[in-house]
Amino acid sequence: MRVLIIKPSSLGDVIQTLPVLDFLHQAVPGVEVDWVIEESLQSLLAGHPQISLLHPVPAALWRRQRFSIRTWRGVSALQKTLGERAYDMVFDLQGDQVSGVISRFSGCADRLGFERDAVSEPLNTWCNTRLIPVRRQEYHNIDRCLRLVSIPFAKDFRSMELPGHLASSPADEADAEALLATLADGLVFLFHHGAALPTAAWSEKGWTELGREVLDRFHDATILLPWESEAERQAAFSIAAAIGPGCRVLDRLSLKGMAALLKKVDLLVGGDAGLVQMAAVLGTPTVSFYRGTLAKRSAPRGEHHVALQSPMHCAGCLRAYCDKDAKCRDSIKVEAVLAGITRLLLPHETP
Repeated sequence: MRVLIIKPSSLGDVIQTLPVLDFLHQAVPGVEVDWVIEESLQSLLAGHPQISLLHPVPAALWRRQRFSIRTWRGVSALQKTLGERAYDMVFDLQGDQVSGVISRFSGCADRLGFERDAVSEPLNTWCNTRLIPVRRQEYHNIDRCLRLVSIPFAKDFRSMELPGHLASSPADEADAEALLATLADGLVFLFHHGAALPTAAWSEKGWTELGREVLDRFHDATILLPWESEAERQAAFSIAAAIGPGCRVLDRLSLKGMAALLKKVDLLVGGDAGLVQMAAVLGTPTVSFYRGTLAKRSAPRGEHHVALQSPMHCAGCLRAYCDKDAKCRDSIKVEAVLAGITRLLLPHETP
């Protein structure tokens, strides 16, 4: 049997979809699973032992330029490639117009997607042949995806071990070890201060105060600051300078390089972002906070993870920009984040 997963982005959403691979290989021994992935994220899944073939696409560009000749030429080329693979089943786990078109053009007669209230763009529902409702008990992103792929096989995913998997190369592992060898002997924290949207970020003041508290409580600890854009790089240096010795700005790392490093750090702190999900699937404890999104839908689950939800009445608004953004940022308290860190690393000190 050969199936196709359509989940191009984002980084965190792709990572939260990885348990689907575990499910499919357990439910259908010998299954071949292909995946449509955003070009910029292709390296994340390259060489994954549970994926037969990756189809990298510029999905973000196609969303912005839906009616351009370049877009439709790209879609037509993908249509030919997908048709040659002759899929038995397609799972559209993205739920937007572009993923729907890809599903429709796959040439597969059995295409599963979400019902209208669970997709981001209504036209998506016209492209799939079976629409699956999201039940209240499957509110979390991981459960939503697992429910959709489990329906055709009549198997209960809740009774299965589905951890997800990410791999890094020996070279990336060696680079991570070399970096850690230059640090002090204490715990290593990674503060993911960057955010795709303003309503997912925290204030530099919050990161600075947290950093000072962490270094005061955990002697010989090191705080690492990653960055993606130039704006994040400048913010990282500003935060590091304010925290002082013990805080270091990282060089820019590849996705596989970041995965290798996250395996080795002791804890990650961040907002609703891809690195939080990456750390969780790699087994690294996390303390994460949620403002414009909801922790109960996105946060890592389990005893090694602490999630903090903004107490604002409008939390989970899904807005990219808000005139209450400063107040919402301040609603995430340093004391609460530090308490989460202490709970995970010093459980004997937790009341």
